[in-house]
Amino acid sequence: MKPSYKSYIDTLNEISKAITSDLYLEDVLKLIVTLTANLMNAKICALWLLDDKTKELKIRATQTMNKEYLRERSLKLGEGIVGKVAKERKSMSIINVLKEPMYKEKELAKKLGLASMLSVPMKVKNKVVGVVNIYTISRYEFKKSDIKLLSTVANQAAVAIENTELLVKTKIVQEELEARKKIEKAKGILMKNQSLDEGQAYNLIRKSSMDKRISMKEIAEAIVLSYEIRG
Repeated sequence: MKPSYKSYIDTLNEISKAITSDLYLEDVLKLIVTLTANLMNAKICALWLLDDKTKELKIRATQTMNKEYLRERSLKLGEGIVGKVAKERKSMSIINVLKEPMYKEKELAKKLGLASMLSVPMKVKNKVVGVVNIYTISRYEFKKSDIKLLSTVANQAAVAIENTELLVKTKIVQEELEARKKIEKAKGILMKNQSLDEGQAYNLIRKSSMDKRISMKEIAEAIVLSYEIRG
């Protein structure tokens, strides 16, 4: 299974490029699992993400098109191999998944012909955000180099996820600040032109927002636009 040094470097370079590109997160993760499966000669490579609120793990990306494997399912933190790896923050390798008591999907493994499994945590800044699994179709004893390689890939995927989350949070904060500025400007216009105090002006914007079922930002934009048109 051991890939050549060149293919190893090429794959990591491709993943690094994807992370810094303008691709959507779904596309980045799909590329990561596809490149990893090819590099490690794996039947399946799957990326599970941990939901901080529900403490459940769900498959977010995989290169396989098998409908049974793609069906919606989740594992609780600590449940099964994936849950244990996420909870204990340590990789696990299994030579025969059909004989592993903790493995939850034995029937599916039989149907797909899966034999061995390597599961590693996805970590960024000492926080686990998910798990990456690879499966082989013949029994294989994973080496330290395999674990190191998959861990590197998993942590790069974690960086991609964190970068996306930061961008989303930044965008939300920017939108909130923009909305506040517009509401403040609209309040000033109402206070000046309708002789209202600050509380009355704010309540008027809020009431209009509720009555028309649109955001206060949109009401504020309409007030500002109307004032600018009138000069």
